[in-house]
Amino acid sequence: MTAERHDMTPLPDLAHDLARGGPVRTRRPVYLDLLPPCNAGCPAGENIQAWLGLAQAGEHERAWRVLVADNPMPAIHGRVCYHPCETVCNRAELDSPVSVHAVERFLGDLAIERGWSFEVPPPTGKRVLVIGAGPSGLSAAYHLARLGHQVEIHDAGPEPGGMMRYGIPAYRLPRDVLAAEINRIRALGVRIVGDHPVHDLAAERRDGRFDAVFVAVGAHLSQRVDIPAREAGRIVDAVGFLRSVASGDRPAIGRRVAVYGGGNTAMDAARVAKRLGAEEALIIYRRTRGQMPAHAEEADEAEREGVRINWLRTIQAFDGPALTVEVMELDDAGRPVPTGRTETLSADTVILAVGQRADTAFLRGLPGVEFTAEGTVVVSASFMTGCPGVFAGGDMVPAERTVTVGVGHGRTAARHIDAYLRSGVFLTPEARTPVSFEQLHPWYFGDTGRRHQPHHDPAARDGDFTEIVGGLDATAARYEAGRCLSCGTCFECDGCLGACPEDAVIKLGPGNRYRFDYDRCTGCATCFEQCPVHAIEMVPEATS
Repeated sequence: MTAERHDMTPLPDLAHDLARGGPVRTRRPVYLDLLPPCNAGCPAGENIQAWLGLAQAGEHERAWRVLVADNPMPAIHGRVCYHPCETVCNRAELDSPVSVHAVERFLGDLAIERGWSFEVPPPTGKRVLVIGAGPSGLSAAYHLARLGHQVEIHDAGPEPGGMMRYGIPAYRLPRDVLAAEINRIRALGVRIVGDHPVHDLAAERRDGRFDAVFVAVGAHLSQRVDIPAREAGRIVDAVGFLRSVASGDRPAIGRRVAVYGGGNTAMDAARVAKRLGAEEALIIYRRTRGQMPAHAEEADEAEREGVRINWLRTIQAFDGPALTVEVMELDDAGRPVPTGRTETLSADTVILAVGQRADTAFLRGLPGVEFTAEGTVVVSASFMTGCPGVFAGGDMVPAERTVTVGVGHGRTAARHIDAYLRSGVFLTPEARTPVSFEQLHPWYFGDTGRRHQPHHDPAARDGDFTEIVGGLDATAARYEAGRCLSCGTCFECDGCLGACPEDAVIKLGPGNRYRFDYDRCTGCATCFEQCPVHAIEMVPEATS
C-alpha cells in the first residue's frame, strides 16, 4: 500500500482569501505619533522625548527651552525628582532605563552656567496672588508670568523654596542651585514677599486687588504620636529638625538618634543626624521594607551611610536613653499586628517622622471651600475650590507629596487660572495612545550601557553637607540622551524609505519626516513591520 501524500503548498482560495498586494488594496500605512511612556509617567507634564532628542543632537539650549516650557526648575528636578519616567521607560526591557534625570540635571546646570533666561511677555493687566513659595507655588507663578499676568507670592518663610529649602538637605539640593532657579523666575517680574503668613485670604485678595488666587502651602506641620516619655527623653519632630538644620542651626542630638517613621523625611532626618555627629542613627518602622513609603533609593543611600533600619518595630516608651520597642508581625492580609514581645534599644534623641499635613486654617472661613476628612482641600479638575477664583494645589490637595507632583499641579492650575481670567475654559488636549514595548521592533537597537553619575564616598560623608551626587559631562549626557528609543515617534531612520518595494515612501527632508504615495502603495505592510518605534500603523482601506 502506498501512503497518501499531502501537498505541502496547497493552492490559495481565491474566492475567500484576503489580498496581500496587487491591484486591490485593503489596508494602507499611516504615520502617527503615539504617547511615549516617559511623557505619560511625568507628573510635571514634560515632553521628555522631545528634549532628549534635541540633547542627543547637541542642541542644548533648544532642549532646555522645550523642557522649561513645562517645568521651570530642571536643575532642581534633575537632583530631587524620583524619576517615575524611568520606572516606565521601555529601554528597561532591553538593558536599563534612560537616565532621564541625569540629562535633565545636565541641561539645568548648563542653563545656570550660561545664564539662559526667559523673555518677558506683554502684560495682560491681570493680578494673581500665590500663597506659598514652594515647588507648586513657584511653578504656578512662573507659568502665569509667562502668560503675561502680574504675580505676587506671599510666603511665611524668610526665604522662598518651601520644602525644597527647609525639607530637602543641602547634600541633595545645593542652595546655590535652588537660588539660581528661583532668581530666574523672579526675573520674569514675579514678586516674592517673605515672612508674610496669610491669616485672612479674603482680605488679602481684596486689599491687593488680585483677580485670582492660587493656594499652595506645603505640608510643614508634623503629625504627632503619643509616646510615654520621661523628662530625660528628648523627642523632636522631623520637619522642625530639618528646618532648624537648613536654617544654619546645629541642634544637640547626642551620640545615638532614633527616627520613627518610614518615609523619605525619616531617611533624610537619619542621614542629617549622622552628619551632625551622631555615632548611631537608626530608623524604626512598623512595616516591612517593601511596604515603606520611602523610595527605595533613599533607603539604600541611608544604609550606605551607616543608618540602621529596624523593620516591624513600633515605639512603646522612651525613658532616655532606654527606648522600648514592640516587635510586630504581618497578619494574613499583610497588616502589621503587635506580638507582645518587646526590645530595649538606646537613644539620646527620638525624631518623629510619621507624616505631615498642610495648614489650612486660613481657608476655613472662605465661603464655598470644602475639605476632605484628612484635612486637604477639595478642588475640581481645574484645581478651583468651591470659592470662585480661588485655586489650590500641591500639598493642599489629595495627591502624592513630591516636588514633581507639586510642579505639575502649578503648571496645570496656571492654565486654568489663565482661562478663568480670560473668561474662558482651558480644554485639556486629547490624550494620545501610549506605546508599549511589545509594539516596538527592538532588533534595530543595540545594547548600550547606562552612564552612571559619580557619587561621593559614603565613608567620607559624616559631617559633610556638600553634594553627594555629581553630574554627567557633555559627552556622557549626549550619549545617555541617545539611548532613548523614541517610542511611538518617527526619528527619521529611513527604514521605511529603504524597505518599501514600490518606492511609495517619499522623504520630505530633515525634520519633515516622510509621506506615502498611495498611488504606488500596495498595502504590503513592509514599512510597518520594519519600523522600530511603531510610528506607522496599518489601517483599513476606506470603502465607497
